[in-house]
Amino acid sequence: MGTEGFRRRTPEELLLSISKLHRGRLKIYIGAVSGSGKTYHMLREGCALRERGIDVVICAVSTRQREQTKLQLGSLERVPSIHWFNEQGEEKKDLNVDALIQRNPEVVLVDGLAHRNRAEAAYPTRLDDIKVLLEHGISVFTTVNVYELEGATELAMKLTGIQAEATVPSDTMDLADEVRLIDVSPETILQRLSDGSLGSRADKEQPMFRRGNLGKLRELSLRLVAEGVNESLEKYREEQGLLGPSGAAERILVSTQYHWNGSIYIRRGQQIAKRLNGDLRVVTFVNPKRELSKEAAAFKRSMMKLSEKVGAPFEELPLHAVRGLPRKLVSYAVEHNVSRLLLGHSKLTPWQEFWRGSVVSRILQYTQNVDIFIIADRAEQDGERILPTKSDPGGIADMEPYRRLNSEEVREKIGRMRRGKFKVYIGAAPGVGKTYTMLREGNDLLAKGIDAVIGLLETHNRQETADQEGALPVIPRSRNEYKGTVLEEMDTDAILKRNPEVVLVDELAHNNVPGSRYRKRYEDIMRILEAGISVISTVNVQHLESLNDAVEQITGVRVRETVPDSILQSADEIQLIDVAPDSLQQRMREGKIYAMNKVEQALGNFFKRGNLIALRELALREIADDVDERLESYERENSLRGPWRRREVIVVSVTTSLNAERLIRRGFRIAHRLKADWYVTYIHDLPELSEELSLRIRKMEDMTAKLGGKFKLCHTPHRRKRAMRLIALADENAATQIIVGQSKRTLWERWTRGSVVQGLLRHARHMDLLVVADYEPILQVEKGARP
Repeated sequence: MGTEGFRRRTPEELLLSISKLHRGRLKIYIGAVSGSGKTYHMLREGCALRERGIDVVICAVSTRQREQTKLQLGSLERVPSIHWFNEQGEEKKDLNVDALIQRNPEVVLVDGLAHRNRAEAAYPTRLDDIKVLLEHGISVFTTVNVYELEGATELAMKLTGIQAEATVPSDTMDLADEVRLIDVSPETILQRLSDGSLGSRADKEQPMFRRGNLGKLRELSLRLVAEGVNESLEKYREEQGLLGPSGAAERILVSTQYHWNGSIYIRRGQQIAKRLNGDLRVVTFVNPKRELSKEAAAFKRSMMKLSEKVGAPFEELPLHAVRGLPRKLVSYAVEHNVSRLLLGHSKLTPWQEFWRGSVVSRILQYTQNVDIFIIADRAEQDGERILPTKSDPGGIADMEPYRRLNSEEVREKIGRMRRGKFKVYIGAAPGVGKTYTMLREGNDLLAKGIDAVIGLLETHNRQETADQEGALPVIPRSRNEYKGTVLEEMDTDAILKRNPEVVLVDELAHNNVPGSRYRKRYEDIMRILEAGISVISTVNVQHLESLNDAVEQITGVRVRETVPDSILQSADEIQLIDVAPDSLQQRMREGKIYAMNKVEQALGNFFKRGNLIALRELALREIADDVDERLESYERENSLRGPWRRREVIVVSVTTSLNAERLIRRGFRIAHRLKADWYVTYIHDLPELSEELSLRIRKMEDMTAKLGGKFKLCHTPHRRKRAMRLIALADENAATQIIVGQSKRTLWERWTRGSVVQGLLRHARHMDLLVVADYEPILQVEKGARP
């Protein structure tokens, strides 16, 4: 608990807390577009509350004659709404606030948060009506589309041309006690349109239901909710006294001076922040005793204007001596939870650095948990950074369309056509409802005459999940003996023999039992897909290989079962199942996730509120980035993450330390976001490699290959020449960025054995350099303390 937790509350704060006890709670379901399932899920939760004895009613709820939604009405009591017609002759429904207050239920379900009331109504908007109900102690569940939020309306209009009929203020989400995103892929929305589940087929002609627009609005909703979750996480971490980056999101800090290249650094920071889905800040330090020159004052105005334009807070701080800059800058970065500090190369000569000391070197010495990114001296000569479409190097898509395909290319193309469809439900943690939703979809497919079966189901003794099995046929598991114990596993051969149209397979990242044909379940799934059978599967975000380090940073737990990011990228459809941390913890307490004897232990470890908030943000941002990647491959215009340079090549330099895997994962994530080719290299100066070292190198090579990179083993006869060998390798591959780990060597070791980072700073100024920090948690013991 942070020190703030022990402070006695003032009488005003106590009164505010008491008033909140009598106020109703507001829950908002947000979706990309109409038809995403907001009303469906709201009604389902209302029915679940009613079954638990909560007094729930509905008012001004419209099912739009959608059969699946109508079925969720159940026995919910309806309080009649007030019907009226607008100037276009369209029927509208206003809340009957007086009737609801008189009825006084515990919860009321209402559609259309952005609705505007009739002219003679007591209040102009539905939001005003809802506020009145909340003040009377009535909790409200309601729905809204992302483009109806004023903060997103303008961007949605720019990206899609869609204009909202009515909007709510941008701070409306802050009023909610809980926000739940109902995430649906464009493919699902289009399928619902096609089969008539969303009403008239004429809706297909609306701009809203164009595939590209659906993707953009989906990404907008994911990012909007992620920002709200980040605010909750920052507040939680502040209460707990935690400093430094959370691990869930990037926060970029540009440190610059009032110089001609200041605006270039800010622009570069903006590009990095957008591509890595992070926030941006700008800071500069000046001597308050010295008056700015006319030239510096002009640069200051230009940089402040640019910072405002890109939405980056700009701060000027006093600095009396240059030697104090490294400590002040590092302290500022830690205080503001910065994950990456962006600097320019030193303008000093090696001799000047020797006498005065290198600012960058001392920053690297003092920094903790913050990556240091040094911008190339000649970055501005690379030309406009334009984002390419998702490429398929050497693939059929890049070939001349009139050239005749050879037999191997024909077989490859036919194989792609025969491959089954792959859909993945992803969540932030166990218990969010992935398996439940997968089974419900399986039964829906079965009802439509599609041959769907269960290939592998893990209910973990959750009765609600088991009840969703319904009429789905189950393929019996295979039984394998291992060390005298009979273990069960998915029977892939039986699935192939049965040859259904769709198979449901739980827990994508599962390690198969020893003795199985494949080591990982996703390998079985790939075999099933190649046989032309579609697969629906589930996975939690912490099982993604490239997020392994971030998850450990957040939770303190190293996840052992992982799945390569490429498997998820190969999915035809990914859908996030979003649940707020408080709701997830409540499910845990009710025994709906783990057995009751494990509940307290789980709530005190992996299921701590801070962990769940951070994992939720991680999942939202990861799916938003995936949506953006798919949009970029579908169409090049209006990416939310902005442009990048024409071609990036990244070289990751590793040692045999335990930090190597972390660097490889970081290299993959950066390369994937930047559409870059990437290499991993180990440089040694030994005449020959020992068996132990060779084994370690093979493990690094295997991980690089699994993530889609290329591994290179290099030799140099002199230890002090490793930096020059690395630069030569980078130049051979036209690299634009080198990634290295933060050195743990002492000053004496760096002096006697040489420093790769110092060599790169001196001789690789023509490319970007990222020094990845080791992570150690920082606890702020006192309010305002500094590291």
